[in-house]
Amino acid sequence: MDFVPVNEPLLDGQEKQYLMECIDSGWISSEGPFVQRFETEFAARVGRRHGIAVSNGSMALDATIAALKIGSGDEVILPTFTIISCAAAVVRAGAKPVLVDADARTWNMTVEAIAAKITPQTKAILIVHIYGLPVDVYPILQLAEQHGLAVIEDAAEMHGQTYKGKPCGSFGDLSTFSFYPNKHITTGEGGMIVTDDDHLAERCRSLRNLCFQAKQRFVHEELGWNLRMTNLQAGLGLAQLERLDEFVARKRRMGQRYTELLSDIPKLELPLAAISEADNIYWVYGIVLRDSVPFNAAEAMQQLAKQKIGTRPFFWCMHEQPVFQRMGLFQGEAYPVAERLARRGFYLPSGMALTNEQIEHVALAVRSMLA
Repeated sequence: MDFVPVNEPLLDGQEKQYLMECIDSGWISSEGPFVQRFETEFAARVGRRHGIAVSNGSMALDATIAALKIGSGDEVILPTFTIISCAAAVVRAGAKPVLVDADARTWNMTVEAIAAKITPQTKAILIVHIYGLPVDVYPILQLAEQHGLAVIEDAAEMHGQTYKGKPCGSFGDLSTFSFYPNKHITTGEGGMIVTDDDHLAERCRSLRNLCFQAKQRFVHEELGWNLRMTNLQAGLGLAQLERLDEFVARKRRMGQRYTELLSDIPKLELPLAAISEADNIYWVYGIVLRDSVPFNAAEAMQQLAKQKIGTRPFFWCMHEQPVFQRMGLFQGEAYPVAERLARRGFYLPSGMALTNEQIEHVALAVRSMLA
């Protein structure tokens, strides 16, 4: 079999048609009509009043931190087991990231861990849903309300997922999404901020567009960024959004098939198929090597690469990031669950275009490696 990539998007819907409309009309910049359509339809899909399309999911987080005026002296609680974009946005704003460990079963942050880290300096909680299952959100929202804290929801990996029947991305003051090629919906690069708050929506739109002013465009009261999404990207995203339900069902079938093929291997910890709040959406299919396996995830990935199978490591903990250690952050902190996940976890090919034949080939290779 040919190389099995860790991700390959599925672009066989209306993508070409919408891209050709952009080219034929000349609307290829952020001024094109697909941008507003994508914002409106995506926001509606997740039950929000406002959608603000941006250049990527990482900068969506930077903009939300800025919109909430989080800065020097403020603390933001977030998981150590996440992508660096989350902590980087807090650090770049001059605020302090405060970390919590992951739950060993769901790989998500918990309300108990968050509650233990709240101080008078805490300004916000950054909820991050990890890999396929949602965080238990309602207790965190109640905790935030008790302490007067803002809530940012990073739903980058949660396209089409729900929590207790309500769309992920519909919680908290602001929510963010990523449209990187490995997401359920892709625009190549791109992201979205969604909110129900009119003021925060306007702030995000301004920050996205260099903080230009309506009456005096080139007179600036505040520094923003150029975070604009192009009409080409939005056209691509709109075509993908039209098929989100199909994509969610497809991903769940992939995850279920992997589980059928791997569930009898005692040396593996597999992702939970469901929790009480939601069924797994399997953004990626992650596996964790049990401690009895004499090698770690890095070696396992090397072995699979020799069989032409693409994989990707789990997130590396924020408290172990060299860049943050050099800043003097997180000194002496330890988060054993996240540390174990980072060292013994990785994910298998999980792209939208993955075939059943490829899944079976990958599963056979994993089985052989652990025999």
